[in-house]
Amino acid sequence: MRWLESLQAKLLAAVCGVALVSIGVFAWVNIRYEQAERVDLVIRGASQFSDTVKRSTHYAMLQNRWEDAFHIMDTIGKQEGVTRVRVFTKEGTILFSTERSEVGSAVDKRAESCYACHAAERPLERLMLPDRARIFRDAEGQRLLGMITPLYNEPGCSEGCHVHPKSKSVLGVLDITLSLARVDEEIAAITRRTAAFAGTTIVLLAMILAGIVRRGVVRPVRELVEGTRRVAHGDLTHRIPVRTVDEVGVLAASFNRMTEALGKAQAELDALVATLEQRVEERTGELREAQAQLIQTEKLASLGKLSASIAHEINNPLSGILTYAKLLSRKFRMGRPDAEGVQAALQQLALVERETQRCCSIVRNLLDFARQREPSFQAVDMGAVVTEALSLLENRLAIQNVEVARDLAPVPTVRADFGQLRQAFVNILMNACEAMPKGGTLRVVAREVSLPGYGGRGPLSSTGKSGPPTRFAEIAISDTGSGIPPEHLSKIFDPFFTTKEKGTGLGLSVVYGIVEKHGGKITVDSRVGQGTTVTVCLPAAAPGMA
Repeated sequence: MRWLESLQAKLLAAVCGVALVSIGVFAWVNIRYEQAERVDLVIRGASQFSDTVKRSTHYAMLQNRWEDAFHIMDTIGKQEGVTRVRVFTKEGTILFSTERSEVGSAVDKRAESCYACHAAERPLERLMLPDRARIFRDAEGQRLLGMITPLYNEPGCSEGCHVHPKSKSVLGVLDITLSLARVDEEIAAITRRTAAFAGTTIVLLAMILAGIVRRGVVRPVRELVEGTRRVAHGDLTHRIPVRTVDEVGVLAASFNRMTEALGKAQAELDALVATLEQRVEERTGELREAQAQLIQTEKLASLGKLSASIAHEINNPLSGILTYAKLLSRKFRMGRPDAEGVQAALQQLALVERETQRCCSIVRNLLDFARQREPSFQAVDMGAVVTEALSLLENRLAIQNVEVARDLAPVPTVRADFGQLRQAFVNILMNACEAMPKGGTLRVVAREVSLPGYGGRGPLSSTGKSGPPTRFAEIAISDTGSGIPPEHLSKIFDPFFTTKEKGTGLGLSVVYGIVEKHGGKITVDSRVGQGTTVTVCLPAAAPGMA
């Protein structure tokens, strides 16, 4: 920061400017006052001097001894400081002057020397002292003071040897001109002394104020700036010394409290960061456990929904087994069967064995579906997963008169957990069944697709960038049910959101979590009154994966 842009320079400039104007005005007023006093003193002295000259020549004038009066005036005119002495009549004719060339000439009544007595074309009988004095400059530029003293018609004049009529009030004028050079020198000396005093005062005041500003403002502000810089660089232990109790001291104390609070917050943040990884791991484990419990809960809920159709599906073979068991028991109680009867019994026992195996297969699939186990990612055929999910719902689809249309083209194997994928497709298929309570068509399509720019595991929403195409296995499940209203489409994957009276709202939420965990994408396209299509797309497994 340049010094001229600093706070110290600005404060000094402001204070010194105010001091300069204030002291300058004071000095100017004082000089003007001293000048007026000196001039007034000179005017009073000139008035007394003029009266002295008038009284000194008064007697000679009464005796009409003009040579004696003029001699006295000439002697007085030679004194130091007296420039000129002259006497002229009321009409302006110069009777006497120390400058002999002026004798006999006339003065200009309109000039500054005569205007006071001849204002408004008439003389004044009495003049105040300021009206009798005038200040002017000569040809050389020096200032002069002119003092006029009217010579009034006194009783001695109107009754003496040279009688003047009483109606004549002014007989003439005594004009004395004094030099103001000495007064000007004194005024100049006073001006120099005052200017020197004012300059010295301003310099001393600036130095004092500079010290005060530097100690009371600039240094605390610099300490605050340095403290702010150090805090910005991470030094939260820095403290600013509090030397005063004024606003700057309060600001320093507030800064220290703020720094202390920041230090405590930084310590807490460091402690939090130190344990953040552990907390994240703990929280991640809790979330995984919660997700596993959620998947198992939804699995059991799906199992409950399948119970009625599974019970009906198992009931048919069990009825056949019971019938054949009773028939065989009756035959053997009637006596030993012949060869034809043994052959018939063997055929019936084969039917019992087949139906028993069928029941075992159904129960085994249910147990496998309901079993909770750790996820195991391996190469999985999505077509086989969909086929097994359909087998679990085969009896329910038949009961609801739902026709299944399969178009399962070969698709690439995916890296997935077979059980979780099966649960996801069971949930999707059960939602389709519930959407067609009075029957309909369920269409299942498997196909291979390629998408550009897929950079690895993660939701497929990250695709769309340029890059080599990646193979995907896609399963689309469509129903001809009532469809989903548009206002509900954005909420169907939210946990616990459901429009069914006995629904849990977890089915599609669990499906979304399973698909996202496998790095895939699930989309739903639905039209009210026309049906819904749910599409699951998973990336193909890496080549050579077991």
